[in-house]
Amino acid sequence: DVELAESSKVLMVGAGGIGCELLKTLVLSGFEDIEMIDLDTIDVSNLNRQFLFRKRHVGMSKAKVARETVLKFRPDARIVAHHGNVKDSSFDVDFVRTFDVVLNGLDNLEARKHVNRLCLAAEVPLIESGTTGYLGQVTAHVRGQTACFECNPKPVPKSHPICTLRDTPDKPIHCVVYAADLLFPRLFSNDPNAKSDLDEEDAVELSAFTRQPGESPESFAVRVYDYVFRAKIERLLAKEEMWADEKRKKPTPLPAFTDLVPEGPTAAAHGFTDVNGDVNGDNTTTLTACKALGLRDAHAAWTDADAARVFVSSFARIVARDESNGNHGTDKFDKDDALAVEFVAATAALRSANYGIERKSLFDAKGMAGNIVHAVATTNAIVGGLIVIEALKVLRQRKAGGDAGGVATPVPCGPCPYRYTFVKQHKSNSRLLEPMEPDPPNKSCVVCGAARVELVCDVESMTLGRLIDEVLKKKLGMNAPEVNAPETILYEQDDGLDDDEIEQYAKNCKSTLANLPAGGVRHNTALRVSDFTQKFEFDLIVTHRPGEEWDEEEDPDGYVLRGDSVSADDAAGGDDTAGDANGNGAVAEDVDDCLIVDDEDEIKAVTATAGTKRKRDENDDDGGDAKEIRIE
Repeated sequence: DVELAESSKVLMVGAGGIGCELLKTLVLSGFEDIEMIDLDTIDVSNLNRQFLFRKRHVGMSKAKVARETVLKFRPDARIVAHHGNVKDSSFDVDFVRTFDVVLNGLDNLEARKHVNRLCLAAEVPLIESGTTGYLGQVTAHVRGQTACFECNPKPVPKSHPICTLRDTPDKPIHCVVYAADLLFPRLFSNDPNAKSDLDEEDAVELSAFTRQPGESPESFAVRVYDYVFRAKIERLLAKEEMWADEKRKKPTPLPAFTDLVPEGPTAAAHGFTDVNGDVNGDNTTTLTACKALGLRDAHAAWTDADAARVFVSSFARIVARDESNGNHGTDKFDKDDALAVEFVAATAALRSANYGIERKSLFDAKGMAGNIVHAVATTNAIVGGLIVIEALKVLRQRKAGGDAGGVATPVPCGPCPYRYTFVKQHKSNSRLLEPMEPDPPNKSCVVCGAARVELVCDVESMTLGRLIDEVLKKKLGMNAPEVNAPETILYEQDDGLDDDEIEQYAKNCKSTLANLPAGGVRHNTALRVSDFTQKFEFDLIVTHRPGEEWDEEEDPDGYVLRGDSVSADDAAGGDDTAGDANGNGAVAEDVDDCLIVDDEDEIKAVTATAGTKRKRDENDDDGGDAKEIRIE
């Protein structure tokens, strides 16, 4: 195996928790020709498990620092580090084709799908992996021999109905999502005309979310506080029919800000005497709100008064920061932005107080808003070792198959069968590792098979731009999608296009599907969707379901994606199940299961392939069926 390792060229994608352990294990196992890609930089929070990094490396490229550290104990290794996004055009199919195997240690689904498609197009084996806490898994994906990464359904983000988030939350996650996904972008967007689902009639009349000329950041913050946590709640209470159900608990308006915080908004915004009696003397352009206010314990649940102080202080600091950056706003919540996390945690705490919901600490709110999975270094080390073992198996098979000229390369031993290996999957049998036979290729897979995808939506309201951004990019993980209708091209990437073509496609993106050129997209229209960067194309069948037939509680997205086994008649009749009992189609969602992700990955509701059963190794005599742990 040492000779095999020395003669192989490996691509690593990801240099985080798994990546650090993987790179170390690769070079100590004899691999000498390694390239790795990672977009991220080192954060202080990485240092407790990513042992190739030290405090002096904070802010530096993970890939480059990992390379420098490993070369200190394996100076003869040829390691190339790329600080970049694996979805960049420079890392295309031709680039991937130069490697013998690709090893993934990624932390998001979109990038994993992209790498899977590159590997399929380049016909290069892919080893996938993931960890969360003490659980982990490693899977091998070889074109034509095993299922690809997308043959089985992957988790999709949990959607919450807007009306629940806005008016009737009953769980801590509702309060956190309201703060991060609705209120934060509405207040801090760099688009002065930005609108959202919070812009109801009363909010517009009161200009509740619009800063007035000459208004100080803290005064604006107090005005938002008065509307969100007081006036809005009072208006909801006036709707008696909303609270007719005894199971629905009525909210309670919070006290006026000055009643809750006697020192007033200016003192709260700038900070005051901390717990040690020291005057912070802080202004709104330095420190975080919690440091300025002396709130040191991130695990403590705030009182209403402290939450109100943090709300105003973080609010004012974000506004001041944006103004100092040339008035560029902050469009999206970022879990690595301390002020954004403080604002979301404070908003969620105050909303929880309104509705009598258990309030979460700053630490907990950050984990929920950023979908953070807290990682265990030992699990990463185990998974890193399993990746190398599985990589050696596929390399033996690849070398035994011969080079481009058909000449077989001698290998130390015969080919080994591939395995999916799970770490600490079953608590009952006390086994650390549990190997299973890999899935065969799925003929109904949209990516490596011949399946079609069906989109059920209201063509009178669904725009082409939303289809591209939410369905093709977000749901299906496409990088640079292009859309063709039977009679015309609806959308192309703008590289090399004329100005009039760019203008036309921009216009198309704002149009509803029914009003697009050449007669529009109607019921049962077949669109041809392709992505040149991924060498990926498929048919998207659009099924129309009128808007009045949609239930916001059951279908908050306003559309359903599924495989082609479901007929258009079923869809039009209101059956919004995700595929049939056979799990046909790579976008089906059926069975509850576990989720395995890399550190700091997104936690989402997870489903597994219906009708797919795992086979244990013949020497596995433990009873019971094994559930698959899904990677995201």
